[in-house]
Amino acid sequence: MTRPLIWVPFLGAIALFAVIAWGLFRPADRVIHSALVGQKLPAFTLPPIVPGKPGLSTAAFATGKPRLLNVFASWCIPCIAEAPQLLKLQQAGVEIDAVAIRDTPAAIADFLARNGDPYRAIGDDQASAVQLALGSAGVPETFVIDGQGRIVQQHVGDIREEEVPGLIAAVRNAR
Repeated sequence: MTRPLIWVPFLGAIALFAVIAWGLFRPADRVIHSALVGQKLPAFTLPPIVPGKPGLSTAAFATGKPRLLNVFASWCIPCIAEAPQLLKLQQAGVEIDAVAIRDTPAAIADFLARNGDPYRAIGDDQASAVQLALGSAGVPETFVIDGQGRIVQQHVGDIREEEVPGLIAAVRNAR
């Protein structure tokens, strides 16, 4: 009777290893189920950060047209990786506004010159107040905003090529 009990610790260790391996190898869910999804954007007004491009305010999102709100910074390496996907979204007819976090006008202008400029407007969030009000913990993060200024979806991290069609659909469905 005691012979089979010898295998219990071994089988327990195998089960623990299987659970850990499953957690490591399953695909990451990059959509955050934020408490702000379904809520209106927090009220904000940000000055422009680059000449020739307007700043950003909550009023810009209540125009009846859905769009993306991208939180980014010139010093952010994943923001560089996501730049080609933002250009693809823009080419597909998706309007994109941005909040630049703790940055300088010269650095943002250089970032846009090197990586392309998909943005309609860019607000300067020097203190990260708007970023924090949105529930954003880092950069880049992208929000799908409906035509009434409500947050429909929050995407954490850089947008990958395979995620572009889903974001296009999310913006189209956000009317």
